[in-house]
Amino acid sequence: MQTRVRSLFPLSNRLRWVATALLLGGSLVFFSPQASAQGAEIFKDANLALGEKLIAEHKCVACHVSKVGGDGSAMYKPLGKINTAGLLRGMVEMCNTSMNLGLFPEEVNDVAAVLNRDHYKFK
Repeated sequence: MQTRVRSLFPLSNRLRWVATALLLGGSLVFFSPQASAQGAEIFKDANLALGEKLIAEHKCVACHVSKVGGDGSAMYKPLGKINTAGLLRGMVEMCNTSMNLGLFPEEVNDVAAVLNRDHYKFK
């Protein structure tokens, strides 16, 4: 017989994923020297070509399509919660961790820089 553990705070899987992302993203803003920089300066040394390659290699778009449908672009700027470059980088790190992608911090920054260039446009 299987026993299920009931959470004190029942959340849907999607809401739990978003809450985890926000917590991780917020903590990265406070604890990462790169992410605590103001604005998009955290992307100034990013390797955009590598970021594009990593996005393709890890099939990020396909994952986003599976989560939000359409072309996956609804994943970007979810209800205005990603409103700084540091939070964007934190969200990419959350994907890296939860999907076990094995990206190095510099590679996370490269991916986030591409997303900033193509979708967010933080200055």
